[in-house]
Amino acid sequence: RNKFVEVFKKCDENNKGYLSTEDVKVAVMMLFGYKPSKNEVESMMSSVQHDTTGMSLDGFLKSMSTKKAAQLWYDETRQIFTAFDMQYRGFLTLDDFKTAFRHILPHFSEQMIIEAFSHLE
Repeated sequence: RNKFVEVFKKCDENNKGYLSTEDVKVAVMMLFGYKPSKNEVESMMSSVQHDTTGMSLDGFLKSMSTKKAAQLWYDETRQIFTAFDMQYRGFLTLDDFKTAFRHILPHFSEQMIIEAFSHLE
């Protein structure tokens, strides 16, 4: 949260109390390391903006917290997938899935593993 406030203040030129579309782009680049698309910024702005001046600090905090949570979920999912993808192919086979489950949950029956895998497809 402190990092978000710090970035908001850096991007809030002239201490207006809000961020313009361009300011939000810069803030996202500072926080997440990539330039967001015009559509992404418009979506963020419209989800929290209640007037036409720009994104307030409260709106910015809400939007960036949501974005950070999504990033954490993505990173965690990717980490789990990578652990299962033992051959580094970019996809999981049933054998990959079985091997991972044997290490993590050895008491799971093969039928339960197959059923869990079928829900992923």
